[in-house]
Formats: sequence, structure tokens, C-alpha cells
Amino acid sequence: MRILLLNFERGWRGGERQTLYCLQQLRLLGHDVQLLAREGEPLAQAARQGGFVVHGAGAVPALLAFLLVRGRHFDVLHAQTANTLTWLAVLKPLLRGRIVFTRRTAFPVSSSKLRKTLWKWRRVDGFAAISEAAAAEPRRLGLDVSIIRSAAEPAVANAEHIEALRERYGLHGRRVVGTTAALTREKDPLTLIRAAHHLRKTHPDVMFVHFGADGDVSFAARQLVTELNLGSHYVFAGFVSGVESLYGLFDVFALSSTHEALGSSVLDAFYQRVPVVATRAGGLKEVLADGRGVLCDVADYRAMAAGIAQLLDDAELCACVTQRAYDYVWAEHDVGQMAQRYADLYLRVCAPDGVRDSSGTA
Repeated sequence: MRILLLNFERGWRGGERQTLYCLQQLRLLGHDVQLLAREGEPLAQAARQGGFVVHGAGAVPALLAFLLVRGRHFDVLHAQTANTLTWLAVLKPLLRGRIVFTRRTAFPVSSSKLRKTLWKWRRVDGFAAISEAAAAEPRRLGLDVSIIRSAAEPAVANAEHIEALRERYGLHGRRVVGTTAALTREKDPLTLIRAAHHLRKTHPDVMFVHFGADGDVSFAARQLVTELNLGSHYVFAGFVSGVESLYGLFDVFALSSTHEALGSSVLDAFYQRVPVVATRAGGLKEVLADGRGVLCDVADYRAMAAGIAQLLDDAELCACVTQRAYDYVWAEHDVGQMAQRYADLYLRVCAPDGVRDSSGTA
């Protein structure tokens, strides 16, 4: 099967990582899989380094031109992002292949965008979502959705880099709470900073190390650290490529998101046997269910601080939580299983209309 994956995002976040996993694993299954991406961005670079055919476009007009000229050559056109789905939906009458879309967010659809969004979604031949939370809105609107969960691979620890970070931030003899999240509103770093301030009263040895790119609340986050005099307890380490290899630095992993379709960074913590505290936002409550982590309400910094303290102070609890999480991530979020579920979805949507399986599961 000839497959085109579309992801036109800038930078490197969870969705780009999942797109690369799809490329790698679908190729292992024997498919001719190619990528349409923004030229010069990390995803295009990583895919080329992996030996994939990458169709780079510098701007939307070039992307549209490619689809008009060569889009008909693919059996499946798989939109990895909402904006690429928009272009596929508009051009669908001119495309021969089936359109597949993966919804990677759990945001509710606003009334002002409902009509346009529903029009786009109804143009999709195969609709996938990475969690029940991500599937909720399309299902509410009457669409069939296959749940194909995001995946992760166990990373090899970068001991040299970890030691360099310990030296750089003075972490020897201190316990570390880590997070990997962009400084954006939906990741809610302000709640995590307030949790750090609250935790300092009882656990003054703890240091928070925050990995992630700047975003719309970068200034507010740094300002709050200054206001709360947390300079020696909370550091911003910025975006680091391959950050999953640094989880050995963490005693606890924390995620304070207000919206999260799944939270693939949590899966990395599971593989590394790092205990997790997270909010009940979207798919996080699915991933951390059944004792695989400690959950707290969105924006409740006191509860987040209490959850972190509980894991720092209770070795038996940590052992139980991390074992459950480790077993779960291997069973439910394997990259090969994810790719096979997509391949099965492609086969269903490409089958003749009379023999298609319209099941909403995968």
C-alpha cells in the first residue's frame, strides 16, 4: 500500500514523534510510506535521516501544489494534524486515495467552529483518536472513531548528559521532580510552579527541572518563579532533543496539564520506571488509572504537591506504581502494535464499500 503521512507543524513535540514512529513501523510492515512536511523542520530532517522519501514544502501553497499534482498517486493520505486535514478535506474530490485522520487533542469544539469542524470530519474515511478523551467530541457529533493509542519506545539512558545536568544545576544530594512540557497555557506550568513552592515547606531538598520549549506563558512562568523566590528550587532547562533519555535524572515525573489527549511523555516515564503525578486532564486519567500513578484535579497545586510528596516519601508505593505502569506501557503502547492498528484501519477504508467493516474499534 502507498501511504502519505502529512504533518506540517513547526518544531518537535509529541505529534511529530508519533508521526516518525508511524513512518518507521509502517515501513517495517512492508508499506511504501512517505512524508509531506514543512521543509527544514525537525520532523522532515529526522525522516530524511531515516531514509524516508520526504516531500518538503516551505509554505502552504507549495503543500497544496504537491497534493494537486501528486496526491492522486497514494492509496491513503493520513493527516496527522488538524490543519493538514483541512487541506485534504478541501481537495478530496481531486484525490483518489482514502483520507485518514488522527485526532491528537482533547479540546472541546467551540460553537463558533462546530460547523466547519464537522464538515471536515465528515470528509474523513477513517477517523482515529489517540484516547477516549480525544474521541469524545467526534463521537458526540455522531462519527465512528477507532481508538489507536499513541506509542513510545524505551529510551537508552544518556548517563553522561544526566551527570552533566546534575553538575550544571547542582543536583547532587537533591531529589528531582521532572517535567517535559512546553510553556503553554494548556500545559499549565503555573500550577506546577505553585506546587513546587508549596512542597518546599516540607521538602526543601527537592529541585524541579522543567524541560520544554517556550510558549504563550513563558514570561508568566518565569515571573512566578521569581516572585515566589524559587530560583534554587525550580529551573527551566529548555527544549532538549531526545529528552526521554534523561528521565533517569528524575525521582518523580509531574504533568500539570489542563487539557491532554494522552500525554506521551508519561509513557516515557513508565518505561523508565519513574513514578508519575498528573492531573485528571483528558487522557491522563486513562493512562494513570488502576494505580499506575497519582492523579489530582486540574489546577489544584496543593493536591499535586501532596501527590509528589507521597511518592517521594513512600518507596513501597513507588515500587507498586512503577511496576503497574511498566507492565501497562509494554502491553498497550507498543510502537509495533500501534502501526498494525493503523495498517488494519487503512485496509478497512480501502476495501470496496460493500465489504468494509465499519467497526469503531481497532
